[in-house]
Amino acid sequence: MKIAELQKLSMIDYPGEVAATIFLFGCNFRCGFCHNPELVVPEKLVGEKTEKEVLDFLEKRKKYLDGVCITGGEPLMNEGLDLFLRKVKDLGYKIKVDTNGSFPENLKKLIEKDLVDFIAMDIKADKENYDLLTGVESNLEDIEKSIKLIIDSGKDYEFRTTVVPGKHDGKVIENMGKWLSEFNGNELKKFSIQNFVPRKGKMVDDDYEKVKSFEKQDLDKFKEILDNYFEKVGIRE
Repeated sequence: MKIAELQKLSMIDYPGEVAATIFLFGCNFRCGFCHNPELVVPEKLVGEKTEKEVLDFLEKRKKYLDGVCITGGEPLMNEGLDLFLRKVKDLGYKIKVDTNGSFPENLKKLIEKDLVDFIAMDIKADKENYDLLTGVESNLEDIEKSIKLIIDSGKDYEFRTTVVPGKHDGKVIENMGKWLSEFNGNELKKFSIQNFVPRKGKMVDDDYEKVKSFEKQDLDKFKEILDNYFEKVGIRE
């Protein structure tokens, strides 16, 4: 398990909690719009934190932090993650895990061992366009297994999508809502729409630096569509 970075304080990564965020290296996707190429592309990895460094910090900050967010990259592809999270849990922290849904068996293990309290899963697009966003051939069967695991887990969760002009439109968003609703007869809990923002020198694919963000009215349109499928839909710009 490679710990690439430790953000010592975050008020936004773990909804409702004051948290530290741990960034793990490695991802099986190659989303061109990703803002963390240093967590995805091996030659761009800059330094590492040791497990001991991170646990020592968390031990000292127990009075001030409520939770720990584990993100990436794709954290669930890291061997030994469950052993690390047990140590974090033993310190008394709530744990949120971000995932792209590619590793349902590893996710199931964390749920069954009660090593996760909140799960955030990225939904890249509708089924027809998934590979266009991930940059690789996606295993939709695994994606769907993870969706069902999350919905049935009894844990707090959110699904979320970074919407990218030229890749997402009203039809894609509508198809996503219909797809996710197939896994639960009741209204789903929470969905977050995150607007794509170009960042120079901070993308897996530099071509995305030329792509402009959606306008507010576009995001509001997407929210209106997803309101039909989720109890709560938020927009992050």
